[in-house]
Amino acid sequence: MPIPTVQRSWRDALAIYLRAPVITMLFLGFSAGLPFLLVFSTLSAWLRSTGVEVAAIGFFAWIGMLYSIKFFWAPVVDRLALPVLTRTLGQRRGWMLLAQAMIASGLVGLAGVDPVGHLPLVAAFALLVAFGSATQDIAIDAFRIESAPDDMQAAMASTYIIGYRGGLLAAGAGALYVASLASWEIAYLTMAALVGIGVITVLLRPEPERLSLSTQLIHEPRVRAFLRASRGRSKPLRRMGAWVTGAIVCPFTDFFTRHRRKALWLLLFVAVFRISDLAMASMANPLYIDLGFTLATIANVTNIFGIAMSIGGGILGGLLVARYGIGPILILGAVAAALTNLLFTALALAGQNLPMLVMAIIGDNLANGLASAVFIAFLSSLTSRAYTATQYALFSSLMTLPGKFLSGFGGLVVEIEGYATFFLVSTLLGVPAVLLAIWISRDPDLVPAPKAA
Repeated sequence: MPIPTVQRSWRDALAIYLRAPVITMLFLGFSAGLPFLLVFSTLSAWLRSTGVEVAAIGFFAWIGMLYSIKFFWAPVVDRLALPVLTRTLGQRRGWMLLAQAMIASGLVGLAGVDPVGHLPLVAAFALLVAFGSATQDIAIDAFRIESAPDDMQAAMASTYIIGYRGGLLAAGAGALYVASLASWEIAYLTMAALVGIGVITVLLRPEPERLSLSTQLIHEPRVRAFLRASRGRSKPLRRMGAWVTGAIVCPFTDFFTRHRRKALWLLLFVAVFRISDLAMASMANPLYIDLGFTLATIANVTNIFGIAMSIGGGILGGLLVARYGIGPILILGAVAAALTNLLFTALALAGQNLPMLVMAIIGDNLANGLASAVFIAFLSSLTSRAYTATQYALFSSLMTLPGKFLSGFGGLVVEIEGYATFFLVSTLLGVPAVLLAIWISRDPDLVPAPKAA
């Protein structure tokens, strides 16, 4: 028997954005977005401006792989209690504070190093920032999912996107502006100080309610089975085995147990939902440059229209999910993310056409903001509250890996077939995501319906 749905009014949908957990994600999103560019494009600009060879700068892109493999240490963040911090702040806030300390320390370290002749040290501090940033992402995602019910997740995702974009803006244009007025050292010290926004948020907001780690372990059937089978062995070995079973084995078996035959299709959907826009991302800036747009024009259009539309798309996605539920908006997001790539095909055929560039940036970022908000809400609904950090880290890593892998071949396709064909192919890559979104939206067990206010 189908589950009856309750449709919220627009007023009730808007009221969600005034709730404390939703507002909190604005500041935590800023804290998550701040470190990202400081170990990528902003760091590359600093290295190049000091005379570091381009070939050496290229290797720094490998630092980004930490974000795609964070599921390897997510079980530790999910289950390992930190001395003093976990007891004082709780599991999620304790790990967030530790991660923020790593980020700030790495940024201060970068500020005190001259890149010329000290690239290994620069790489070490950049790795510390990236590792702290990826760890903070794990803890923030778990904190968000545990802080509110499923029907608030899209709104929390949209404010998170707004904050994240703000962090990117501060670390990108903001850091470059400070560096031009003062120095790169002052710029990175300023960014280290801005980490304090996340620290203050962590200290002010309460820890989400959840069972203690020991209670969770005792209630897991596989842990109890392991303890029964290991009777007679040493206590340290049994404790370690119980922890590994609960932290690593159970999150994966839980997902497949809950969804059974649907599990592999769900993982496939997670892998292909963003493949269309991620695969084309590497060729967007080369297209602008090859068409003859100046760097100043590209920066102005992508900052003014790109960021504004991404934020607007995130807010719109949160409102639509709150009013209509995840299912129909999941289809809308998949269709929009794929079809807006056709705007880049049109731009490639139109040539150096500023209105067309603006239209492409507006459409792409609006669609991506909307799709990101609804997809984060969907992934959150798939995640078990008992294994939030581990399962969500797996989903978010799987979400980006295929698209990033395919984007590496973008240059070859452009060289052989041209930009217009490349963006057309990237549009077609989104078709499987649309078909899977339609299938998922029809299953009431997979998409939660909106609740009455």
